[in-house]
Amino acid sequence: MAAGLAAVLAGGTAVASAVPSADNTARGTTFAAAAEPQLKLVTASKSVILDRYDDGVYVDLGTHMVAGAKPFELRVKRKSFKDPVVVEQIVDGKVKALPAGLTNNYSGLPGFSRLTITDAKGKKLVDRSQAFCPNNYESARTRPDAPDKSPYPKDCSQNGFTVSSVWGIQSGWTAPTGETGTQIKLWMGKYTAKVEIAPKYRALFGIPANQASTTINVTVRKAPESGHDRVGQRVAAEDKARKAAEPQPKPNAKAPTGKDSVPAGPKPDLVALPAWGARISKGDEGTPTANNDFLQFAATVYNGGPSTLVLDGYRRQGQDLMDAYQYFYNEKGQQVGHAKTGTMEWDARDGHTHWHFTDFASYRLLKANQTEIVRSQKEAFCLAATDQIDQLAKNANWHPMNTDLHTACGSYSSLAVREVLDVGAGDTYDQTRPGQSFDITNLPNGTYFIQVLANPEKRLYESNTTNNMALRKVILGGVKGARTVQVPAHDLVNWNG
Repeated sequence: MAAGLAAVLAGGTAVASAVPSADNTARGTTFAAAAEPQLKLVTASKSVILDRYDDGVYVDLGTHMVAGAKPFELRVKRKSFKDPVVVEQIVDGKVKALPAGLTNNYSGLPGFSRLTITDAKGKKLVDRSQAFCPNNYESARTRPDAPDKSPYPKDCSQNGFTVSSVWGIQSGWTAPTGETGTQIKLWMGKYTAKVEIAPKYRALFGIPANQASTTINVTVRKAPESGHDRVGQRVAAEDKARKAAEPQPKPNAKAPTGKDSVPAGPKPDLVALPAWGARISKGDEGTPTANNDFLQFAATVYNGGPSTLVLDGYRRQGQDLMDAYQYFYNEKGQQVGHAKTGTMEWDARDGHTHWHFTDFASYRLLKANQTEIVRSQKEAFCLAATDQIDQLAKNANWHPMNTDLHTACGSYSSLAVREVLDVGAGDTYDQTRPGQSFDITNLPNGTYFIQVLANPEKRLYESNTTNNMALRKVILGGVKGARTVQVPAHDLVNWNG
């Protein structure tokens, strides 16, 4: 896997300089000639009201970083999992290396700002650093002459095995700061919050001192009661009843005709990443395995490109089965061929209830000598771009299609579905159900390997199959009913989700 991954990473690095800067998206737009800083800290309001819930307050102060006359763009990457993460800034189409060790992951710039909150008597109650992800779903332009669209991704990757990322704020656009998903213990009352950009980032990005800090008056009140939860329960019940009353499928959709045609042009490259999220769980209550010990884990397979993986499923008459076809595209993105690649099956189990493509990946637990001992029952998948893994890969799509299971997997009444894995995007499955995990009840303590296999039956057509396997070492311990698992670092990636 390492050699295959290194080759893919080398390819991603090689094309990084060829990826156009967001300046290209601003053609035809005229900007003011006045000098502007690369970034500045802006506050939506000098006063905010925050609601206090039982667990505390979600601190959303309305602070934003706004890009100046040019896009703010960073490239974050590593050559392999044995190499450190490096950050480069793209300025006027040129690459500027940033200091080594700036970050060791892809979730954002660590320690970008400092948040302090004091009470009415001046006592400091909160003093913490905050990371900053320039990519944000709430990003928007702040002036009418800014470009209409932003090319940058909508979020930063939380996957520890990410290969490369692009972070950016389009010229004249904004990205919220802070960690709004974090709760802080504050009681009802009045406070003063201060947000200040860390000195090292002010120096790196040329942020003037008078545009690097702000103060906000904060009022914390008791969260108002509402009937939202009751409404949500009623809507969910109505939705369940509606789905139960859906009609049986009509005549089958029309599948492609003629012989398979697999051209010699670009194809996807499925790459397996090491497993993560390993932990011990018990079986489902009320089942024969309720007292068994299971090893849960998560696994990601991503598309290293240079072509998107596109699968269409066409339902067979009166069956809970679809015939699956893979489509092929030329360098211009035109469809030039197709091939039957297996089937999609309806999975009616709780937590699924959608269409799965069979044989996308397979998971095995191996002994220390890497011989198979247990195989996961999970071998069918709904493909969706859940993680951004390699945004510097050739033809990577920073705004992938089908980014959640609701858009990708269809419903029981579907006549056809399209499942897509864009270049640079990964599909992660969290093995939270005992039937999809490894039963380790009777396994002795010791060292094992979780093996992740992409495209195990070679049903899908790829440009490269040398990187379809990844291993992650785990060490089992404890006693029956109280098993433990240790997950050593994988090269320089010391992450288990």
